[in-house]
Amino acid sequence: EAQLVESGGGLVQPGGSLRLSCAASGFTFSTYAMTWLRQAPGKGLESVSRITYGGGSTWYADSVKGRFTVSRDNAKNTLYLQLRSLKTEDTAMYYCAKGWVDFRVPTASRGQGTQVTVSS
Repeated sequence: EAQLVESGGGLVQPGGSLRLSCAASGFTFSTYAMTWLRQAPGKGLESVSRITYGGGSTWYADSVKGRFTVSRDNAKNTLYLQLRSLKTEDTAMYYCAKGWVDFRVPTASRGQGTQVTVSS
């Protein structure tokens, strides 16, 4: 059974940085693209970034382009999202999901999430 566990969230001031991690188990991580999504209070789930199985290709939402960087370590079965120049509007629960997915991803295909709060 696939399991995804996010970590690294927290409270940070505007302009700050965080690195999120997603530890994967129960499936062959290195053969799957992966997606980061987020859900802000009162809003729907949105895709933030995606990365191909080998890490050679990435995609970013316009709202985070140039500020967030996705990466992966297939030897460690871990996905990362580096968040820089954080804004208050980046406040959300961040999830990782298996596959190149969007907001329709089943709950069972994503982790429990890690909270990022950007506030002064």
